[in-house]
Parts: sequence; C-alpha cells; structure tokens
Amino acid sequence: MIAELTRDWLEDRFADRRLPPAYPTQPQTTGSERGDHNLNPGLEPMQPLKQAAVLVPLVDHPTGMTMLFTERTAHLANHAGQVSFPGGRIEPGDGGPVATALRETEEEIGLDRSRVSVIGHLDTYITRTGFIVTPVVAIVQPPLDLAPDEFEVAEVFEVPLSFLLDPDNHQRCSAVFEGVERFFYAMPYGTHFIWGATAGMLVNLCDVLTRK
Repeated sequence: MIAELTRDWLEDRFADRRLPPAYPTQPQTTGSERGDHNLNPGLEPMQPLKQAAVLVPLVDHPTGMTMLFTERTAHLANHAGQVSFPGGRIEPGDGGPVATALRETEEEIGLDRSRVSVIGHLDTYITRTGFIVTPVVAIVQPPLDLAPDEFEVAEVFEVPLSFLLDPDNHQRCSAVFEGVERFFYAMPYGTHFIWGATAGMLVNLCDVLTRK
C-alpha cells in the first residue's frame, strides 16, 4: 500500500512522464499503448482512430487526495451514463493534449484552469470505439466552484485516491457484447460503477505510483 500521497511525492513520480508538446498530424500507434485490447487479445478498435484527451484530476484536500469523476448523461451518443474523466476530442485550435483536457474540463464541469496544475501523463489508451486518448494527470487546488453542463454531465463526484490505488478494489469483470464475451476492469464505489477505459487508466495510474 502507498504510504504517502502528498503533492510533492506525486509530482516526483511523474518526473519522467512530461507531456508531448503537440498532437501528431495523424493518430499514431507504437504497439505500446494500453487499451480495451489488453484484456481482449485480438480486439480491433473502430477506424479511423480519433484523437482525444482527458483530465485525470487529483483534488488536493487537506484531509487527503481524491479523484474527481463525471457521470455522463443517459442520452449522449457515446458512453452514455458511464463514469468518466472530463475530456473529449481535439479541436483545431488545441495545441496539444493539455489544451484539449483543460478546455473540455472547463466546458463540461466549469473547473477554472487556474486551479489546475498539470504534472504529467499516463500511457495512451485506445478504446474499442476508436478513440486514442491521452490521459493528462493534474493536481486540483480546492475549493471547487463547479458548474456542470447539464446536457453532458449528470453528476460530478469524488473518490478517495487511497481507495482507487488499493489493488483489492480492482475487479476484472466480463459481459457479453454483440454475442462475444468482453473483459474489463471495474472499481465499484458506493452507487458508482467505475469501469472500462476509465478503470483501465486508473490501473495504469496505480502502476505508475507503485513502480519501484
């Protein structure tokens, strides 16, 4: 179990994971990316791949670090009703993953970027639905004055970081999709079911913070 979850300690763990300055002109893969295929060998994502970024927000409360999540509204075309990190597709004016993640977070939940300090990134994650996602890790300074977009966001909630980093809370689940059994990570917390790509990124975060 991780003994310290201070801001300085977290920044040190990401010292070798600074972000690339810009997106490549075309989505590029190296074969080292994480994704839904890790638990489902042979699973091919939808093409063409669409570039996106999400913010992985660590809230630095005096009582302990938490992770901030959104629950998407049930009517959205992609990932409706799922727990996710704030974020989305790149836009022409975005210079890189940080710009996308901060812009989308402001638009989705109204989090002022002046309260956000980016410390690094996780591994690129490829979803079955064809997104190649850069998870941007940041420390958020409370208090939070949020204004969620009611069209996209049903709820904003926080989970203790210590809970998410405990391997005992990491589940490997399966479900039948289009007649095929698919496997995925899940981290249920109270009434919230954190699963899929979001849980996969959290497993990556745990790996980064617990590496020797």
